[in-house]
Amino acid sequence: MAKWVYNFGNGKAEGRVGDKNLLGGKGANLAEMSGLGLPVPPGFTITTEVCTHYYANAQSYPGELKQQVEDALARIGADTGRRFGDPRNPLLVSVRSGARASMPGMMDTVLNLGLNDATVEALAEEAQDRRFAYDSYRRFIQMYSDVVMGLDHEVFEEILEDEKAGLGIEFDTELDAGHWIGLVERYKAKVVEELGQPFPQDPHEQLWGAIGAVFSSWMNHRAITYRRLHNIPEGWGTAVNVQAMVFGNMGDSSATGVAFTRDPSTGERTLYGEFLVNAQGEDVVAGIRTPQNITEEARIAAGSDKPSLQKLMPEAFGEFARTAETLERHYRDMQDLEFTIERGKLWMLQTRSGKRTAKAALRIAVEMAAEGLITREEAVGRIDPASLDQLLHPTIDPAAKRDVIGLGLPASPGAATGEIVFSSDEAEEAKAAGRKVILVRVETSPEDIHGMHAAEGILTTRGGMTSHAAVVARGMGKPCVSGAGTLRVDYKTQTMTALGRSFGRGDVVTIDGASGQVLAGATAMQQPELSGDFAAIMEWADAIRRMRVRANAETPADARTARSFGAEGIGLCRTEHMFFDGERIVAMREMILADSETGRRAALAKLLPMQRSDFAELFEIMAGLPVTIRLLDPPLHEFLPKTEEEIAEVAAVLDVEAELLRQRTEALHEFNPMLGHRGCRLAVSYPEIAEMQARAIFEAAAEAAAKTGRPVEPEIMVPLVGIVQELEFVKARIDQVAAEVMAETGTSIAYLTGTMIELPRAAIRAHAIAQVAEFFSFGTNDLTQTTFGISRDDAATFLETYRQKGVIETDPFVSLDIEGVGELVRMAADKGRTAREGIKLGICGEHGGDPASIRFCEEVGLDYVSCSPFRVPIARLAAAQAAIGKA
Repeated sequence: MAKWVYNFGNGKAEGRVGDKNLLGGKGANLAEMSGLGLPVPPGFTITTEVCTHYYANAQSYPGELKQQVEDALARIGADTGRRFGDPRNPLLVSVRSGARASMPGMMDTVLNLGLNDATVEALAEEAQDRRFAYDSYRRFIQMYSDVVMGLDHEVFEEILEDEKAGLGIEFDTELDAGHWIGLVERYKAKVVEELGQPFPQDPHEQLWGAIGAVFSSWMNHRAITYRRLHNIPEGWGTAVNVQAMVFGNMGDSSATGVAFTRDPSTGERTLYGEFLVNAQGEDVVAGIRTPQNITEEARIAAGSDKPSLQKLMPEAFGEFARTAETLERHYRDMQDLEFTIERGKLWMLQTRSGKRTAKAALRIAVEMAAEGLITREEAVGRIDPASLDQLLHPTIDPAAKRDVIGLGLPASPGAATGEIVFSSDEAEEAKAAGRKVILVRVETSPEDIHGMHAAEGILTTRGGMTSHAAVVARGMGKPCVSGAGTLRVDYKTQTMTALGRSFGRGDVVTIDGASGQVLAGATAMQQPELSGDFAAIMEWADAIRRMRVRANAETPADARTARSFGAEGIGLCRTEHMFFDGERIVAMREMILADSETGRRAALAKLLPMQRSDFAELFEIMAGLPVTIRLLDPPLHEFLPKTEEEIAEVAAVLDVEAELLRQRTEALHEFNPMLGHRGCRLAVSYPEIAEMQARAIFEAAAEAAAKTGRPVEPEIMVPLVGIVQELEFVKARIDQVAAEVMAETGTSIAYLTGTMIELPRAAIRAHAIAQVAEFFSFGTNDLTQTTFGISRDDAATFLETYRQKGVIETDPFVSLDIEGVGELVRMAADKGRTAREGIKLGICGEHGGDPASIRFCEEVGLDYVSCSPFRVPIARLAAAQAAIGKA
């Protein structure tokens, strides 16, 4: 018989941490903690395979599941001395999701399940606290009605707020037992009024309703969005964890909290977290009450007058601190912990590797390596390469004037400027329109995931450092200021009030996630310091990786940025980008309009010194590192004016008839320029263009070598070759010019001539092309276009639909299509090596900065990847991780 349910608790467990795929992250870690003898409330996990079965079989369960759940409930009852559904001695449980990859807040949870009109009295009698019992019952009604029955929780919040307003009180904790009893009746009546059915009293009906809701939440909008943003496959499914309830809302000797074994924002080795007295877990992250600090040190630093857990419950705190240390050393990673203290007794509800900022991840990895907890290779492997992007962008300039209008908690570091928007839908619309926005909310909820992703940063007026906004923003690498309580947000009037000043939708503000400040207007930014822990990880990565990392750069600014980020040369210099400014575009247009070779050469002569100067500066910046220069690639029409107004203006500058210019533009127009007269086809048709560029390259190489005393070895790349004869034709011109320049300058210049492999035919005929080409650089942008037969400029309109409908997993222009485009890369690499031993192989498409694509490049054995300058550190780290994975 298939096993669908795994038990844990009472010092025993049927699973361990290695069973994450089957039990989900939460279930596997609960089992692991139980096996370690830590205080974990007993429970069981329904496996992810049930979720898969559920969706594959019209949302139905395996036949054996019901009995296995009943047996597991009996086992919890034996461990706790209670019985599920017993009106006199009831077992109450929580029902939580647990995917193999952490998805905080994205799926549904139900607490206090098993309460009804009878069991609430039994709970009150046992606890000798009717207030606690009915507070728990009203929480259950609200949560279950929302999660399982579809009645929005705001309906119940309105009832509660009306009650408090009528009594003239502010906090839930000020309500007594009589108030809660009355509220429970009003809640149940509201369920009947809104849904036309009573709130379920049968605990077994409640349980299966909650289990179904958790499985259903795997496919809710926010979970789907989160999976898309974090590349979590839909087929993984979620587990369901059913666990005996422990109560943090059982009076002043009870509490609940969330903590990290190290600071998730900075990485500092200190207990970091928040808790609430007399509360349940959802209260801490909901932002309804202001949480208190775990440690006395943190309380003092925060200037809080509320006692820390360390001061308030020293014995429970001491046990928790020891447990936290045990778990960090056991897992050898920073842990994110959830705990409850029930009348002085500590219970651990969850541990998982904590989400952290890139800055914190670097510090934690470096310090754990220094502590001997992990190796340097493991430290390098711990860093998400894409997360480095958080460190490579501006922060607020310390010298900048700050117009501070509010102060909140520094929930996620970094700074961002943008227009105020008050809804997630509006944030998404603004992003699509190319506007940068700050999402301003009273508090965020999982439904805001799409708006948080679209915004530059997030600002909330409620919530702590472990609120939804804070946790999700840190995971996204977005700046976030939470709990800015002096600000007032009015959704109806679309305004934010701060220090007597009013800000409306569209007004610009800046948030500083490092200090918690909210600033009026835009503020000056500065580039980050890439030293310390960042430099250490990069040094370790460089020692591990096999592949070199170059940059795609054609301007001096890009080249210098690339060098500062550790680029080992230029893998793609797009020469056409040098032709669009000032005098250059004029000379380029003269060349295009010329009706003879003599006229074209005269115009090209004007471009020669400009190109030579450009190349010389790049060679000097790269100081002896390889520089791959691609000859002119785009079709000529791209350099000509488009509108009638532009045609008239250009005609006047060139002193030609507007009609002549219009006719030439029309003659050069192509129905499909991506597959038209471009690349090497231009060099074959107009060899004088390639000759001018080659002369500029070789003269610049001689000039730079003389100036720097460093050898310059240009790599000249001929684009869009599909027929070996094309390359032979162009290479002959390059070699001829090289010989002329070396004779003229009296210098010897070592150079390579190669090609981009960006057409399927080139990959198929790579063995023939390699007899002429001295290197291959895979232009995966165009190779993806020509392999799929789609344009990357237009495909976005349907590729996202394809991804959402499961036709593709990822956009092939973002991450390399391994099965198709990758197979062509592998074929060309193998054929190229067969024909020319030691042929240099690289990749220069945007995939060169994508970690998943870099793994494939390592597998195929390419010599280098090339990417945009700001992605160079990402590629360096990803190349090291790829080498570790291959080893």
